[in-house]
Amino acid sequence: MFEEELSEREKNVLKFIVQQFILTASPVGSRNIAKKYNLNFSAATVRNIMSDLEDSGFINHPHTSAGRVPTDKGYRFYVDALMRMEELPIVEREAISAQIDSFQNQREEMLGLVSRLLSNITQQLACVLYPRLDSGILERLQIISVSSSRILIVLSISSGMVKTITLEINSGIKETQIQEVQTILNERLGGLSLKEIRTTFTERMKDFSTDLHPVLTVFLESIDKIFKDANPAEKAIITGATNLLRKPEFDSPDSFQGVIEMIEDKDVIFHVFEKASKVNQSAVSVTIGAENEFPLLGDFSLVAKEYQFGEITGTLGVIGPKRMEYAKIMAIVNYVSDILTETLTKQ
Repeated sequence: MFEEELSEREKNVLKFIVQQFILTASPVGSRNIAKKYNLNFSAATVRNIMSDLEDSGFINHPHTSAGRVPTDKGYRFYVDALMRMEELPIVEREAISAQIDSFQNQREEMLGLVSRLLSNITQQLACVLYPRLDSGILERLQIISVSSSRILIVLSISSGMVKTITLEINSGIKETQIQEVQTILNERLGGLSLKEIRTTFTERMKDFSTDLHPVLTVFLESIDKIFKDANPAEKAIITGATNLLRKPEFDSPDSFQGVIEMIEDKDVIFHVFEKASKVNQSAVSVTIGAENEFPLLGDFSLVAKEYQFGEITGTLGVIGPKRMEYAKIMAIVNYVSDILTETLTKQ
């Protein structure tokens, strides 16, 4: 059912059901709606509208209650058509800006601090993904001899990020050969994105003999290790687990266990945030319940947005019960993303 297929009465009743359920976590009855929201029609009319909304899949009827609760479809319609993202009060905006600005001198810890700030403000599970290196532009590559059989490779990315990796080499390789290859690689690869380097490295180096430049063999055998994040999920900073465990939705043993399993599966969390950020890179993305491809997240909603760090991007956001204050949480995620981008740009 599309927006135009709902009457104004149906839209209002659905909006009030969602808002009331968000506030109370209890099924919503027709009498409650009719009294609380001063509608110009009777509780009986509200009952009939609720019945129609239930038939259309926007709300459902728990067996243990006479009231109704929103379905995933109801929440989706509410987010897309019945609410507007809030404007955060200036006091809250200034407080968020001041805290993130205070992290500037703690660059290495900044994203972890932002994750904790986001979980504290929203009282949800927060996640910040480190920027994806694929689009990062290589400024300089250094090869440092650590021992006779190991080298340290340091990639300096134009945004200010640094990636390091240690590789094994033939103990017969000389320091002069290492320095020679470093010069060649900087001349050939500087100014390219890491993704471009991975896909064109062999072609760019085809006129060099690996016999004369044996360090190149190490690079050719380890292209993905050097120019790609080995385990992106390890770059996910997750905070605020206790916030979820305090929600009334998760107070039964089964639901409690579901929260624990979801939190422990870092790969799933990383994947859903990555996917959500690609839906609309310039706006806040909301994924509700079964819209998530993983059954583990069927009882949760995700609110996410990309942030910018030079030419590379990361993602931040929150996971919480479907019964969340979408308008406010979307505004918080949006603002934190914008301020983090602004702060990283200043560095």
